[in-house]
Amino acid sequence: MSLYKNGQVKQNIFKRVFLFYYNGFRNMPEYGVKLWLIILLKLFVIFIILKFLFFNDTLKTKFDNDKDRSEFVLDKLTDIK
Repeated sequence: MSLYKNGQVKQNIFKRVFLFYYNGFRNMPEYGVKLWLIILLKLFVIFIILKFLFFNDTLKTKFDNDKDRSEFVLDKLTDIK
C-alpha cells in the first residue's frame, strides 16, 4: 500500500470514483434530486417510448435474411433520382 505525498492512502480508482458519486448524491440538495428525476424521465422517454413509436422492424417483416435486408438498404442509399 503506497502513500501519496500528503500521507493519504492510495485507493483503487474505481473505489474513488464510486465514493465521489456516492457522497455527491448523498449530500445533494432537494433541487438536485428533482433535476436527476427529470433527467431520468427524459432518458426513459427517449430510449423506450420513442423506440416503439419510430423505430419499427419493417425490414424484418419484409425480408427473411440479413443479405436481402442489406441489399435493400444499399439500393435505397445509392438510389439516384
